[in-house]
Amino acid sequence: MNSNPPRNDSLLEVINLQVHFPVKSPFLRRTLEVVKAVDTVNFAIPKGKIIGLVGESGSGKTTLGRALIRLAPITAGIIRYEGQEIQLLNHRLFFPFRKKIQMVFQDPYNSLNPRLSIQKIVEEPLKIHFPALKKIHREDRVIALLEKVGLEADHRKRYPHQFSGGQRQRIGIARALAVEPDFIICDEAVSALDVSIQAQIVNLLQDLQEEKKLTYLFISHDLAVVEHISDYLLVMNKGKIVEQGDCEKIYRSPQDPYTQKLFDAIPIL
Repeated sequence: MNSNPPRNDSLLEVINLQVHFPVKSPFLRRTLEVVKAVDTVNFAIPKGKIIGLVGESGSGKTTLGRALIRLAPITAGIIRYEGQEIQLLNHRLFFPFRKKIQMVFQDPYNSLNPRLSIQKIVEEPLKIHFPALKKIHREDRVIALLEKVGLEADHRKRYPHQFSGGQRQRIGIARALAVEPDFIICDEAVSALDVSIQAQIVNLLQDLQEEKKLTYLFISHDLAVVEHISDYLLVMNKGKIVEQGDCEKIYRSPQDPYTQKLFDAIPIL
């Protein structure tokens, strides 16, 4: 099975995307090999849907997610967002897309600056993208965001070390929501959390997606979580998308041997 998600009303399209990293000799300064972290990848993400991206560690899925937001260098290919090619835009022209595309990172312990209060962490993107917003309005916005993700207004005065992993991830989600994005990349957003907390964060992400009509790329190695949350599925192996299509259909009848191997490894309770 290798059918693409529907391209009608696509928010984002990826065409022949490549991210290659040269490995150089420390002595001779020549390239020994090229690691093809993302190797000629094609897919489309429809508006308002959740696309699951799965694969083993080292398959290239995190590099792919980072490339979409220009945090990883793109070797070749096209990234088209709302019909506009963004892969070659300079910093000034790409700046408006940083508001549209946000990322929730894997590690809630390292993704928040320990020296900043929660107020400053969540309001930082507001200062960048809404510079005319007055301080009192930024504070009101931070309170509303914290309450939206299940935290309290007074939490804004505290620092990251005063929160649990699940609470820190909620803060990361609030920060991503601050600039009212259309598309959020969740890079292993629940993998560092306890199972019971994972369920809470996944449910929060689903509620926010439905309420705000968000689009997600949900990157995970946890196949059970991906099956629960995703509309469509991308299966990645050694830098390539080996299978993609409707999530339920792929889980019911995987066509690629690698996908079958992944599903066979899911523990049976």
